[in-house]
Amino acid sequence: MQASLFSLAGRVAAITGGAKGIGRAVAGALAAAGAAVALIGRDANALQLAVRELAAQGHRAIAVGADVSDVARLDAAFDAVLSGLGGLDILINNAGVEQLCASTEVTAELWDRIVDTNLKGAFFCAQAAARRMPRGGCIVNLCSLTSEVGVGGAAAYGASKAGLAGLTRALATEWAERRIRVNAIGPGYFRTALTESFYADDHWQRDMLAKIPLRRFGQLSDLDGAAVFLCSDAAAYITGQILYVDGGYLAAI
Repeated sequence: MQASLFSLAGRVAAITGGAKGIGRAVAGALAAAGAAVALIGRDANALQLAVRELAAQGHRAIAVGADVSDVARLDAAFDAVLSGLGGLDILINNAGVEQLCASTEVTAELWDRIVDTNLKGAFFCAQAAARRMPRGGCIVNLCSLTSEVGVGGAAAYGASKAGLAGLTRALATEWAERRIRVNAIGPGYFRTALTESFYADDHWQRDMLAKIPLRRFGQLSDLDGAAVFLCSDAAAYITGQILYVDGGYLAAI
């Protein structure tokens, strides 16, 4: 197998929510594989810090301030990617929000905040990116275990991530003729700012580890290979798929 199959040299990747957590880790993996990266997000300070870190490692990176739920501003954000890096080949739809809430207490405001970011925002980012990929490209959505299984207290989040799984398959089918592959990664339990509240509960940690065949939680570096693979020529005949990186959790249910 030629190493060049996994090279992203000469390609440009945009990563939403790219300044922190999973987005930052994936941005680093794609940059290490040779891609120039545009980090898209709301936190200007975090974006600039991440860009400086990547630049210090010898990578080409820019920051683009944008809220993916603000659909009217997405064209300007993706135009900034093109003007800053000269093109667009890869989109990582990572931006997401989560808030646990009993389903009987979910408000319309909370529902809209979660779904507008996780699903609506992902769709319109994909649309904006596809319009700027005249030679084809690759889109990777960040799904979730809740794309497949129900979690109490996460009705809005689970609905958004199940919808994202359906969106992945629909766009893969429609955009194949545009030579745009659309896949997804479904992370298992990874400790990030978004999930930190879970890990504060020792009982939850013990119970969850017992359900994961590999008996450990995910480390952000565990996502590197999946992300690079799906964005590379090694995955040239793969579209419409969700690759779960979960330590075997779903297989053992």
